[in-house]
Amino acid sequence: MNDETQTRTALLGSSSDAATRVFTTILTRSPISRIDVARITGLSQAAVTKAVTPLVAAGLVNDTLDAKPTGLPGRPVSPVAVVPDAVVALGVKVNIDELVGVATDLTTRIITSDRLPLTSHDPVAVADAIVEMCDRLKGELGGLQPRLASVGVSVSGDVDTETGVVRDSAQMGWRGVELGAALRERLGLRVVVDNDVRALTIGEHWFGVGLGTNSFAIVTIGRGIGSGLHLNGEVVEGAYGVAGEIGHLPLTSPDRICACGRRGCVEAVAATNAIVAAISAAHGRDVSIEEAVDLARAGDAAAIDAFGEAGAVIGRAIASLVNMVGPELVIIGGEGVANFDLFEERLRRAYGEHVFASADRCRIAVRPHTFEDWARGAAATAIRSLVV
Repeated sequence: MNDETQTRTALLGSSSDAATRVFTTILTRSPISRIDVARITGLSQAAVTKAVTPLVAAGLVNDTLDAKPTGLPGRPVSPVAVVPDAVVALGVKVNIDELVGVATDLTTRIITSDRLPLTSHDPVAVADAIVEMCDRLKGELGGLQPRLASVGVSVSGDVDTETGVVRDSAQMGWRGVELGAALRERLGLRVVVDNDVRALTIGEHWFGVGLGTNSFAIVTIGRGIGSGLHLNGEVVEGAYGVAGEIGHLPLTSPDRICACGRRGCVEAVAATNAIVAAISAAHGRDVSIEEAVDLARAGDAAAIDAFGEAGAVIGRAIASLVNMVGPELVIIGGEGVANFDLFEERLRRAYGEHVFASADRCRIAVRPHTFEDWARGAAATAIRSLVV
């Protein structure tokens, strides 16, 4: 990080609440007029101008764009816009078997991406791999490398974002792993560690479907069943870093044991491993998820039942979520949506049976997310840490 980037990040970190609101609005809605910034933030135009001036001086915001006619008497509107490559962030998604990394500009446009196999879940080995991933991404930045300001890392499970401690990750087999501290010491940069679904939600909140949506939820299906919540214009983080863990709602039989060690969790039936285990047991041999999908599409009764049971419990979980917090929209994502046709009928039926009254106006939409999208969410958490 060069002196110019340090100045920019210091400015963002020391900004007043009003200045933060102004910059966030410009960041997520560029190009935008000062009048619209004032309308969205509720600030006076004088307050907006006061906040924009140092941002322009630091090279974070451009106010020299061509003026746009308003169709009304008076001077045309001069929009302002964020300077995308003023600051660069890295995002790393930790999967069971690999790391997926991206370098992005301030708007989370992906500059470069990479993948790195994970051969061990030992926390030290994973930290080594994350450092290697960051070095590889930095090497692809060229002249933008001095503008690198922060790194976001997302991992499944219970994550304390304030401290960077992964308190509990069943998928990784971790408890109390101080990942953030280890990475900050080695990378010499601001590092944010967050739950992977919450990071994805932050990315959607700032730069995706959440922009202009007052409340939505993301439900991810695949190796785990996760959820991120965006309510009343803010991403819900929870007092202790846990919010929206629908994968561990006790909505199925207590004789089904989850990977977390508890009984009756949604994931105990609906996670990929649970579906594969049920189909393998029915056939008396191990099957892969690919074979499980093929069997279901070929009409195999055991496979159809396993995917159907998973869809039903996910539908009940989504209904519980909608009944509790009342979002406008639920987005179903994750790697499992590639096979959503195998879940959908039972999922929507169970959802319809359990959603309460007017809450059924909530829309359910399917949106595939690549692992680069998940890593982009991690980068969004890194950018957010500079601003709020």
